[in-house]
Amino acid sequence: MNPNNDKLKGTVNSSVGSVKEGVGRATGNRDLEAEGSIQKTKGRAQKLSGAVQETLKKGKDLLGIKSKKP
Repeated sequence: MNPNNDKLKGTVNSSVGSVKEGVGRATGNRDLEAEGSIQKTKGRAQKLSGAVQETLKKGKDLLGIKSKKP
């Protein structure tokens, strides 16, 4: 997996989720608000996953550990 790709997807999901959540709240559409909240949380998790992958890769590089590619 590409850490930058996960971070980008996470940012997009988090932003779209925030918009959905806000529109749902403003219009009284609880389903849309909940959908936005879930998507925003998914985005945050994706960004965190990308950050963790990036940190692990940097740690491996510092230790001189090469990744095994199938």
